[in-house]
Amino acid sequence: MSAGTAASTRVLFDAPGPRGRRRILLLSILSIAVFATLIGLGLWQFQRNGELDPGKWIVYLRVDYLAFLGRGLVGTLQATAVGAVVAFPLGLLLALARLSRSRLLSGAATAWIEFFRGIPMLLVVYAFLLALPAFGVTFPRFWMLVIPMILVSSASTAEVFRAGIQAVDRGQHEAAAAIGLDHGQAMRSVVLPQAVRLVLPSLILALVSLLKDSTLGYVVSVNELQFQGKTMVSITRYLVQTYVVVSAIYIVINFVLTRIALLLDARMKARAAAS
Repeated sequence: MSAGTAASTRVLFDAPGPRGRRRILLLSILSIAVFATLIGLGLWQFQRNGELDPGKWIVYLRVDYLAFLGRGLVGTLQATAVGAVVAFPLGLLLALARLSRSRLLSGAATAWIEFFRGIPMLLVVYAFLLALPAFGVTFPRFWMLVIPMILVSSASTAEVFRAGIQAVDRGQHEAAAAIGLDHGQAMRSVVLPQAVRLVLPSLILALVSLLKDSTLGYVVSVNELQFQGKTMVSITRYLVQTYVVVSAIYIVINFVLTRIALLLDARMKARAAAS
């Protein structure tokens, strides 16, 4: 850590002394012990109820069961990919509209962003499932899931893009104006490319959020991973085992995406420090 970073850190909080470090170590050990005890008690309870019986887990190595969950995984990835392909560009447009000099455009974008950031996605899904059909507006089940994903994600992504645009050094705007670029040209050619690079790790994390949102597909009976898991529970009667397997799949995918975001963030910070 550099001297400047250390100094700024000391401004935020006082470094703990020997007694404070011992207290932190003791609390950390205690927390780990409590967590390990809870896990042990859970496993013991599962063992008592026969949930750890190997016969209840080995079935998930069957080809037909793997194929069944695989179809759900494909559905999850499809919904996430379609949602991202539409929501991210829409989020960029909303960010530009909110930063627009037009009060009408800025106000409309702000209303969109604040509304869909504040409303739970589940309510949006129910609106497409129950409310809109009452007025004769219907969609295929896949789009009953994906359109709410797009609406909600575009609002949160818009704020990510807006933060990225505002993070670009003001001197870049001035340099663009100095070489004769107007506001629109400067935004397209100078500011946006830098802003996108800045927010790329955050966009990958937004992709993780989209993946989690796809789990609401069970509400509209879309064949995504969560829905397939629910169906498999009705077939096998193994609730704990099925949802442990489904959760493990989600964890692996989210872990990979999060690692990619962290690696990109580290690379960008290293490049910025070298420049």
